[in-house]
Amino acid sequence: MTENAWTYGAAAGYPVGTNLAGWRVEATDGHIGKVDKHSEEVGDAYLVVDTGVWIFGKEVLLPASTVTRVDLEEHTVHVGLTKEQIKEAPEFHSDKHLADRQYREEIAVYYRTGGPFGGGPSPV
Repeated sequence: MTENAWTYGAAAGYPVGTNLAGWRVEATDGHIGKVDKHSEEVGDAYLVVDTGVWIFGKEVLLPASTVTRVDLEEHTVHVGLTKEQIKEAPEFHSDKHLADRQYREEIAVYYRTGGPFGGGPSPV
């Protein structure tokens, strides 16, 4: 578990400066969407993932620490979460929540505790 939810783990292999926009995102149990935007700011890194039709066009905010692997050849970001954990995350609206510190803490706690299913800490 990473100390800071908003930091890429060293094992993820994220090369600083890589633009992840448009890259495929894979949960532990399948495809969830594409990166719409991301931040690599130290201590404030995240992915905004457009889930497309999978959950009715919903966007989700994933802390950088949920990223388990960045595949440079396949342009794919792998996260250590299930589709259900992501689907059940608190609702996200980019224009309202991206800069909201309270919301960001809620997201960090949600993923740190394994989401609504418990099961102990997730990779966050």
